[in-house]
Amino acid sequence: MLNRERRPPDLRRGSRENCLTIGSNGSSAWGAAVSNRKFRLAGLAVALVLCAGCQKAHDPNTVATVNGKAIQRPEVETLFQSNLGESHQTPLKVQADIMRLNILRQLIDEEILMQRAAKQNLVATDEEVADRLNELKAPFTQEEFQKRLDSQHLTLDDLKREIRRNRTEEKLFNKEITSRINITDADITSYYNDHKADFNLIEPNYHLAQIVVTAAPVPPQQVGNLQNSKAMNEADAKRKIELLHNRLESGEDFGALAMNFSENPNTAGNGGDMGFVSESNLRSNAEVYAAVEKLKPGQITEVLPVFGGPNSRQAVGYAIYKLIDREVAGQRQLNDPRVQQAIRQQLRDSREQLLKNAFLEMLRDQARVENYYAEEVFRDGAQ
Repeated sequence: MLNRERRPPDLRRGSRENCLTIGSNGSSAWGAAVSNRKFRLAGLAVALVLCAGCQKAHDPNTVATVNGKAIQRPEVETLFQSNLGESHQTPLKVQADIMRLNILRQLIDEEILMQRAAKQNLVATDEEVADRLNELKAPFTQEEFQKRLDSQHLTLDDLKREIRRNRTEEKLFNKEITSRINITDADITSYYNDHKADFNLIEPNYHLAQIVVTAAPVPPQQVGNLQNSKAMNEADAKRKIELLHNRLESGEDFGALAMNFSENPNTAGNGGDMGFVSESNLRSNAEVYAAVEKLKPGQITEVLPVFGGPNSRQAVGYAIYKLIDREVAGQRQLNDPRVQQAIRQQLRDSREQLLKNAFLEMLRDQARVENYYAEEVFRDGAQ
């Protein structure tokens, strides 16, 4: 990353005007001025040549600094290996460099946010870290938990640092961003009037939630659930989904289990919520449609296979669906609480994302960043 505190060249009026002053002997003064200017430019060129190879000295293990705070190479390598997961394929050097650059950019952004949080006394406390760690460990034996750490190339201290970062960023965003967002009734009305056709259902819709488990190999960071829980093989996937179904039958909350254990990163964070699915889309999977059609709102299906594609009968995983609501065709009115809630959430999510992006850009502009690894890649990349 380029240093964001670059200063413009010194173009003060006094120095330039002095160079163009003509005395009583105009021609000789002009020649002297030009000659002096050439001399200064030559000296500048020599200085630039002498300094071209003079980078600021740094520890070889330091890949970047943020306002003087070092980011170490081993931290990048830990995340790099964790992203590879259980894959036995070694990426090409170019691909590996790209991955490391992306990881380092993420670490730089995280350090910028951590420093901002520290200034506002928002860094997560040891107690908050311990509470979150206990939540993560709760479903597993000590041996199982350690195996999951090992599979992600993480130590317990690595996990604690990650928990502290996540909790700190959450507290920072809550103060700097979430607290600033105010969705008014006028905002909701305006959105509804501009998108009224979107609330006109031409066919019945089913509001569904899902819990998905698959044996497909996926890097741990892409699982998307709070427990980072991933079935390792077919037998493990089958056992896991049946255990989850039993827990649902025993009355445990569907959304909580989905957030903690579902392996669909697109829905796990929302408690498995898939939103509304049109009847025609649902009918494209006859087995799921038949199971959902029998449900009343609040009920769940049995364990169903997940197939690899529309025309495939090869099961790649398992799923449990919950019917949250069923809507008949027709225009949904603004006074429907579900319409208002959907609009409010849509507006909140979009504004929150916009403010987060703008907030991080502002912090980047204020930070002094030295990315030594990027310089190294740029220097060696063309060879």
